[in-house]
Amino acid sequence: MLDAAFFRRWMAAAAAAVDREAGRLTELDSAIGDADHGANLQRGFAAVTAVLDKEEPGTPGAVLALAGRQLISTVGGASGPLYGTLLRATGKALGEAAEVDREQLAGALGAGVAAVGRLGGAVAGDKTMLDALLPSAEALHESFAAAREAAEAGALATAPLRARKGRASYLGERSIGHQDPGATSAALLMGALEGAAG
Repeated sequence: MLDAAFFRRWMAAAAAAVDREAGRLTELDSAIGDADHGANLQRGFAAVTAVLDKEEPGTPGAVLALAGRQLISTVGGASGPLYGTLLRATGKALGEAAEVDREQLAGALGAGVAAVGRLGGAVAGDKTMLDALLPSAEALHESFAAAREAAEAGALATAPLRARKGRASYLGERSIGHQDPGATSAALLMGALEGAAG
């Protein structure tokens, strides 16, 4: 079973992964975005770990809700509201339970991913973080490793796509051939989830 401590570990692992890969995220974003994705997420997840250390919420849902609120309030650009919505909606779907299992988390993550789609008006194939998150939430029903693998494959599969949403969509054909930074950071988040599961 997954308790609040597990979800705090997940957020700490995500912060470490973003820290490690911030340069690569910014490099990807400089090709088709504003070149700030890495730095924005770095700042956001550092704030998340700080607030979780201070407040220590007692349930999985509360951990994710607090993390989501923190991302929305500290991260500029589109990534703060999108990741914040993902975590808040997932936390809300988990409810007040003190512990959840992987199957419950998969269902809740699916609700979080759907909330991101509504907020951004994006669907699969639009070259966004959803291209990693949609298959990953589905694969989480199978295992944590399958969720990471699906997210990584989804991120890689954004390279040949033409962007239809977000900043990259302004580039039209020129967005083809570049891996989406949002899908790449989403894959880091799902890799951190597997890491937290041990």
